[in-house]
Amino acid sequence: MARRNLRKGMTMIRPTPGLRVKQLEVRTRKDSGRNRSRLVEVAIKQSNVTSPMRSSCLSTPSKHSRSPSKQHFWSVDDETNVADMAQPPIDPIRLPRTMNDYIREWLRHKEDLLRILLEMEAAPSPRNCTKCGKDGVYRCTDCMHQPLFCTDCCRILHEAHPFHRIQQWTGEFFEDSALHMTGFQLYLGHNGTPCPSASPGPEHGPSEGQQYKMDTRAGGMGMVEEEWEDIDEVLLHLRPPANSKYLTIIDVTGVHFVRVQPCQCLDADSYHRQLFQAKLCASTFEKPSTAFTFAVLDDFLRENLECGTSGMNYYSKLRRVTSNVFPHLVPNRYRELLRLARQWRVLKLLKWNGFQDETERSSPGDLALFCAACPQPGINVDPDADLDDWKYTRTVVMDGNFKAEHMHEKRPDDQVWLMDGRGFMVAHPPYEEYLQATPHITEKSACHNHRAISQANVSRGKLSATGIGATACARHGCFYPHSVVDFQKGERQLNMDYSLSNALGYNMTGIKNVLCFYDINCSYMKNLRKQVDNSLFLHIPSSLQIVPGIGIWHVHGHKPECYARYAPLFLRGSGWVDGEIIETLWSILNIVSASTRGMSSPHRQELLDFQMNDSNFMKMIRIVDSLSRKLKAARASVAMARDAFTKLDEAVSSENRQVWSIQEESALGGRVRDVSMMDIFEIQLKKAPTVCAVELELLEAPSQRGTRQGAASWITRGLGIEESEITLAITRKDSSNYPSETKRLAMARRADRLAVDRSRFIADSQIYLAPLHQGTDADDYSSGMTDVAHHMSAGDDVVSGEEDSEGSMDEAADAVPLKMTKIAPLPLPSNFGIERCRAAGADELVEMELKLRIGQANDVLHGLRIALADKAVAFRGVVRQATSYSMRTRAWQMVNSIDSSVRQQATIYKRCREAMIALGADTDTLTHFQQLHKSHMAVHTAAFSQNAHDHRSSNLPWFWCMDIPRTTSSKNWLTEFYRIHWLRAKAVKDRWEEEEDLLVSEFHWTMNFFKFRAKKWNKKCVSFKAAGLHGAACYAARQKAVYDRLAEQGASKWLNMSPEILPLNQ
Repeated sequence: MARRNLRKGMTMIRPTPGLRVKQLEVRTRKDSGRNRSRLVEVAIKQSNVTSPMRSSCLSTPSKHSRSPSKQHFWSVDDETNVADMAQPPIDPIRLPRTMNDYIREWLRHKEDLLRILLEMEAAPSPRNCTKCGKDGVYRCTDCMHQPLFCTDCCRILHEAHPFHRIQQWTGEFFEDSALHMTGFQLYLGHNGTPCPSASPGPEHGPSEGQQYKMDTRAGGMGMVEEEWEDIDEVLLHLRPPANSKYLTIIDVTGVHFVRVQPCQCLDADSYHRQLFQAKLCASTFEKPSTAFTFAVLDDFLRENLECGTSGMNYYSKLRRVTSNVFPHLVPNRYRELLRLARQWRVLKLLKWNGFQDETERSSPGDLALFCAACPQPGINVDPDADLDDWKYTRTVVMDGNFKAEHMHEKRPDDQVWLMDGRGFMVAHPPYEEYLQATPHITEKSACHNHRAISQANVSRGKLSATGIGATACARHGCFYPHSVVDFQKGERQLNMDYSLSNALGYNMTGIKNVLCFYDINCSYMKNLRKQVDNSLFLHIPSSLQIVPGIGIWHVHGHKPECYARYAPLFLRGSGWVDGEIIETLWSILNIVSASTRGMSSPHRQELLDFQMNDSNFMKMIRIVDSLSRKLKAARASVAMARDAFTKLDEAVSSENRQVWSIQEESALGGRVRDVSMMDIFEIQLKKAPTVCAVELELLEAPSQRGTRQGAASWITRGLGIEESEITLAITRKDSSNYPSETKRLAMARRADRLAVDRSRFIADSQIYLAPLHQGTDADDYSSGMTDVAHHMSAGDDVVSGEEDSEGSMDEAADAVPLKMTKIAPLPLPSNFGIERCRAAGADELVEMELKLRIGQANDVLHGLRIALADKAVAFRGVVRQATSYSMRTRAWQMVNSIDSSVRQQATIYKRCREAMIALGADTDTLTHFQQLHKSHMAVHTAAFSQNAHDHRSSNLPWFWCMDIPRTTSSKNWLTEFYRIHWLRAKAVKDRWEEEEDLLVSEFHWTMNFFKFRAKKWNKKCVSFKAAGLHGAACYAARQKAVYDRLAEQGASKWLNMSPEILPLNQ
């Protein structure tokens, strides 16, 4: 019944009696993030079918229908109707369900689910213990199915689950209770059984039917008197047990009061060691009253990492878990949580890095995890390899983060550092010594006024640190160990020097080349070597070649020449990298930055170190998938880049190709010595002065006597108003005769703003053109203007003939057509005429406007060239490539939009040239700025092929060589145009080829890293076994298995992705 049409890639359904076929566009989202659209045909039930012929006609797919009504979609119930027909049934098409579909399905079950939820509040009938059959009093909300127990069974069965929450039946409802009310006791040692050496006494609490006596005193062991304002108001399950040694234990299930019986054997460990062996971390070592389970400490660290939950918010959650109605009656152990969390982080890091005891020698960053894919000689790269090869270049990126602020401490001298310098933050004493010994030199950027430089000396009185600066690998986004520094004021060079120096000393033995990305590298790198040579605390080998770069997002905020000098596209050996990956890492740290603002310096350092270590860990376990995705994309991009470059290269002569290749090689090889050599990637022709440049020149020049200050800016403002009015008039004309109400409103608002600007400009003309206004009414200033100033309309363009635009028949009958308006002249010297201006002594104003008009003409001609080039590209790459009616429609809409821009530029240029004539421009100026004709606006796509016959036999119009010396022909200008495009296309191809080679090498380096870590843990396992440390040996064996498994998964991914390539070297 259904056949596959391979040409269109969709299922075609034949005409069927009783069914109608409609086309439906289905959009799906791939794993890569791209949307995929495809057309499917859906069989829809057709009612009132009288004949097969009519059914056949109705089955024709509708071109205008995309989504049939939901009640007509194919359903399973329709199969019976189809079965009665002569034709076999059509398989229904199952569309992907959306979230709203699932919610609608839930709405049908909402009342039933609510009924079950309420029934669970009642006691089962009969209310018997599920274990012994006696009267059931307690039920456990944490056990599966909430079983009902008697007092003895509840106490006995929860010996292995001491932190479950239970409820007690009151006769009418279940009320929150606690296990200690059943007489539960926690035994330490002897596998949870009572110690045989313990003094005789009652083994358990109250028997069946009795209640455990609660402590009604303000304090018991572990309780603080001031925590209880009125003991009679405290609920029973929130009171500690009376006349017993109890411990306040905090677990993920809340706060519990537990009677603890330690082992009392002669060789028993101390109380706090027994607690720790029971996975309970005591808050103190002498007479502990509070303990935290390992589970709650792990859960807090995990929530802090993933959700940024602060200690206060987390403990507030635990209090609500304990009692959702009375959380304020739960004991507050917030400070104990913060203290134990610090200790737990350090213990975890020591364990993860294989430190059995502190006798082992520590080194900076030894508790931190670094990137698995970056080349590290001796770890994932053979030290005997040729490290001078470009593939072994380290790529680093530096940046500052001003969200990680830190306030001044109350007792800065009374601090305990648990892991100072062993993570990602630099060691505190050496860094402070470096800051005191290094003077800060006030910097002034030769580029734009960057925030990092202008705010380098900004001080904030309440902050001891205004932020942090860090260095990370630019390709994979892993923080460098022992390289994160605090800012005392702003982002000063001395801070970033210390960060970079430490980063370049981490596992860099033998590496000779570094690519360094930084937002202000154009200024930063000028002083780096000088700062390093003058400091006793910084060390960067002189043999290490550092090539500076600026991230692709930031480089566009610099001066134009910074793009070719520092953009990643022109950095050999960088691959396809943006240099901005560190910006994504700040979002991870910013989650916890708010909570670290008021911490002590050691606590803040430990928390940030732990957060950055987890970031690197997550990068490590996902690095294989990341590299495989990038490699697949790189292989596709390499093919496209090669094809694009080949097409461009075929149109270039062999002489030019050889010269340009030598220029490229010379620039890339000498950029370290002189970065200005990279300017060959920019147009080398002299630029004509713009309006902004002329205005700046006039403002900086000393004003002559009799000329009011601000005249140049006033004239420039008039030129801008004139351009805006011409643009609005052409926009109105290009609009249809019956534009929409929204378009009319937008144009009316623009006209209103221009009217306000015009009124202000005319009012200011009384100041600058007072002699010309003498004897003339201010409201009728235009009456004194010469015939040179004439009314302009949107039809005065030179681009093309008039285009008739007829209104659509579907427009509303009350639509109002736009009226073409005249553009009245402004009170500028060019509109009064040169003779009248000279008679009034306004010669300097005439000269000012003439210079500004020349700059305006240069700007307009530059915009005209860009618009015509865009039009040629649209014809060649869009219009000619369109294969469908809709594509051609969109293509011609693009062309029409560009035509509108061409008309605007040409009309403004015509008005500008008329003003030059009125201002008495000399013959050379008018020869340079010739008159535009319609033939000049023609676009020849043959210009894109340098060896094309049509191009070689024709010349470009005169304005294509306006920005170059007059002795240069348009052919030379076009050669310069090809040179830039050829160099940049080759740079794109080279970077993608480097990216593919780098990704293959990084895959090997990652596998070597996993194998290195596995061997390292295997050695530790052997040494631990020899020392009799069986627990440490088991943990080392487990870690070895983890890295072995990571290596196996990586090798499997590589083979599945590249079956034609040999397996990774073992």
